[in-house]
Amino acid sequence: MPSPPLRPTDSPWFWGMLFSAMSLIGMAIIAPKYDVRQRQIEGRFLGRQQANNERTRRAAGLEPIDLAEQAEDRDLVAPRRIVPLWTLATLAAIATAASAVMFAREVRHAHR
Repeated sequence: MPSPPLRPTDSPWFWGMLFSAMSLIGMAIIAPKYDVRQRQIEGRFLGRQQANNERTRRAAGLEPIDLAEQAEDRDLVAPRRIVPLWTLATLAAIATAASAVMFAREVRHAHR
């Protein structure tokens, strides 16, 4: 008795393709808010890092440095994100493409 034909939704590659494509759409939707939020998070991180370096300098007996003089303009630092969104989008695009290729191969082999 032949096995029943597989539906496309039975394939894990279909679901991998679907979820990674949805993640791309989601990233496109949240990109403006992500940039604002990531700028805030990274700004706080860099500020804490500089404050910690200054505490270490002072504990070692070195001359204090005015951190306000070393501050960089937020707009100049913006293009240099520590975690840019394009890295996540690239990974999602690769996952979508790879899942689509594997899904197409699976469907092609199922129809033989």
